Amino acid sequence: MKEIETKFLALINQHKAIVHKVAKMYMDDAEQQRDLFQEIVMQLWKAYPTFKGNSKFSTWMYRVALNTALVYFKKENRKVDKTPLDDNIDVIDTNEGEHKEERLAYLYKAVHELNAVEKALIFLFLENLSHKEIAENLGISEVNARVKLNRTKEKLQLIIKKNGYEF
Repeated sequence: MKEIETKFLALINQHKAIVHKVAKMYMDDAEQQRDLFQEIVMQLWKAYPTFKGNSKFSTWMYRVALNTALVYFKKENRKVDKTPLDDNIDVIDTNEGEHKEERLAYLYKAVHELNAVEKALIFLFLENLSHKEIAENLGISEVNARVKLNRTKEKLQLIIKKNGYEF
C-alpha cells in the first residue's frame, strides 16, 4: 500500500498545477478554492485504482478534476460572485510586462461569469489541448468541442468588453 501512496503523491505533486488551475477557474474565493482543491485530490485518490495507464496521467487527471469541479459546483449550488479576486495570482511571467498579473486577474473575473461547461472548455483551451483532446476530456465530439469552444471564446470576449477590462 505504501508504494501506491508514494506513487500517487509523486504524480499529484508533479501535476498539482492542474488542480490549482481548475479550482481557480471554478471558485473565486481563496477558501473555496482550497476546499475544491482538497475535494479534487480526494476524488483522484478514490479513482486512482481505476487508472489503467491507457492515457497520460495528466489527461486522466484533467477529466477527474473537471468532473469533480462540475459536480462540486452544482452540489454546492454556488452562484457567480462578482467580488474582486484574491490578488494572489499563481503564474507571473516578468518577461511579459508589469501588467500581466492585472490582465490575468481580469481574465479570471471574466471566466467566473461563464457556466461550468464553458469554464472547462476555456481551461482545457488555455492548457493548449487540441480540439480532439478537449472532446475526449469532456465526452463530446470533436466538432461539438470546436463549436462550443468558439462560442465560449466569443462570449468571453463580450464579457471582457462589457466589464471594461483592458488587455
